[in-house]
Amino acid sequence: MKLAARIAAPVAALALAGLTACAPQTSDNNSSEGDEKTGTLRVWLFQEVSNAPKQKVVDKVVSAFEKAHDSVRVKVEYIPVETRAQRVKAAFNDPKSAPDLIEYGNTDTAGYVKDGGLADVTTEFHDWSEAKDSDPTAKTSVTVDGRIYGAPFFVGVRALYYRTDVFDELGLEAPKSLDELTTAARTIRAAKPDLYGLVVGGAYTYGAMPFVWANGGEIAEGKGGSYASTIDSAAARKGIAAYTSLFGDDNCPAAKCASMGGNDTVTAFAAGKAGMAIGGDFSHAAVEAGKVKGRYAVVPLPGVKSGSVAPAFAGGNNVGVLKSTTHRTLAVDLMKRLASKETQGELFDAMGFLPTYTDVRAEAAEQEPFIEPFVKTLSSGTKFVPASPAWAQIDASLVLPTMFQEVVSGKKDVAEASKDAAEQMNDVFGTVG
Repeated sequence: MKLAARIAAPVAALALAGLTACAPQTSDNNSSEGDEKTGTLRVWLFQEVSNAPKQKVVDKVVSAFEKAHDSVRVKVEYIPVETRAQRVKAAFNDPKSAPDLIEYGNTDTAGYVKDGGLADVTTEFHDWSEAKDSDPTAKTSVTVDGRIYGAPFFVGVRALYYRTDVFDELGLEAPKSLDELTTAARTIRAAKPDLYGLVVGGAYTYGAMPFVWANGGEIAEGKGGSYASTIDSAAARKGIAAYTSLFGDDNCPAAKCASMGGNDTVTAFAAGKAGMAIGGDFSHAAVEAGKVKGRYAVVPLPGVKSGSVAPAFAGGNNVGVLKSTTHRTLAVDLMKRLASKETQGELFDAMGFLPTYTDVRAEAAEQEPFIEPFVKTLSSGTKFVPASPAWAQIDASLVLPTMFQEVVSGKKDVAEASKDAAEQMNDVFGTVG
């Protein structure tokens, strides 16, 4: 039986550590005038590697919503994750062309609130019966200074996908340390030059950062009410060197891999072009739809010590109402429908997205073995980006991807690239907070 049909069953909750943190509220809560009950609602959701299953679930929600509101129509647009910063900033600056509802990354919350773009939905969230079962840390991902600016949509972490047929043929075992991972990657590439060993991307920040975190590095640390970058620390540099060493003819040639982002690496693995890839629970549907179906397995990405797990970025997305909407009541209703237990159960069935409700996620873990390595990764300890409105600007400026790409291309060494990245981050921390 599908999870979505059984989500009401009472089950034990799973813990999710460190999804995000609160940031100080810096914008007031002005909302647009009027609350129209007719017309068109515009929604921006993220485009996935394999988007059809997600769209099918969303279309069902939209259809039910439109039946409940005869004089309302919903227009959904799927936008690239990589260009979201520019699109959303433009929407905040031009309310007339802005959507009513958006999907956004949990790293964006503090910045979007500071920019005055998201509506405060604290009252509606607390009045929503399903909200009480939201994982506390997922709820934190929509919270700024005690106020709520959206609804958790799904949580996600990354782990190591690997080709079981290739590993069996070459007599390899799933790597238990980062050194074993590197050795396995080069062994695969040497034996099968048509494959990347471990497909990596110079623009894949959250595939790269576990190497930094596993070596004891951090992006930044709190300092004087703000943050100071530590990406140029000795520990961080060790992790940067470990990751960037994987760009070469003996694994993933820089000419092809330097520009890859996360979706690119998952696409390559799903197409049978790599022996391993770092992908999320949310990548499951795309891999299942690819050429490697039935010929892969997933384990937690290993850490430095044998048997350890590299800290993963505690990711996830939320859905929120824009402050500029002229359809607030309708937009909040659609937000709740998209983020409901039923919809999250169906998105798990369709995409492998981990639900944000403790009871629904526990049910998912019992039903589907494939999420076990992701749940283990969550329970092993995760990391997050600085909970600062500055992060949105740092992220949009591609500071970390640029750093990795400069090293990969040979333009700068690790010390120089990380020093420059730290200085850029500190400039933003100093001006934004």
